[in-house]
Order: sequence, then structure tokens, then C-alpha cells
Amino acid sequence: MSNYVNPLSLVAAAPMSQQKGANGGKGSLFEALAQAWAQALDKQAETIIAKSDAINNGDDSPGAVTALTTESLKMSYLSNSSHTSISTVGSALETMARKQ
Repeated sequence: MSNYVNPLSLVAAAPMSQQKGANGGKGSLFEALAQAWAQALDKQAETIIAKSDAINNGDDSPGAVTALTTESLKMSYLSNSSHTSISTVGSALETMARKQ
């Protein structure tokens, strides 16, 4: 039997009252999503910088170049995913606001 927990259920169940929004009030799910993506993209950028620095310092082996290429492609994937998810949630919030 698996103990798999859907990550989206954790997001849905997380209390938003502890996060501070940009205006000092309670944070929204949209702000939390944007902050989470920003942190993930920043972390990936740091990884790419480290791999790039290794190559600049003389480690231009095929393995190092392949590792940098892999991390760059991962950054592209994360960037596209963040854009898609933020755009989708923003569109959903816009739709909800129009219906109220």
C-alpha cells in the first residue's frame, strides 16, 4: 500500500492566514503560488550559475557541459510551467471576479 499524498491537496489545505501579502494583510493563493515559483526559479538559476562557473574555471569536460545543458533545459521547463500555472490561476480568478 502506498502512502502517496497529492501535493495539490497540501496546497489546498494549507492555511493562508500565516502568510503576509504584499500589503501586509493575509496572503492569497495567487501570491503564494507566485512566491513558490519565484523560489524554485531562483534555486534553479543558482544551480546553473554554479555549473557555468565550473566550466569557466576550466572544467570543460563533456560531462560538465552536459550537466549545464541539462540544468538549462530544466530551467526552461520550470519557466514555462510557472508561466502556464500563474496565467491559468490568474485567468480563473478573473473569471470568478466577473461572475460575482
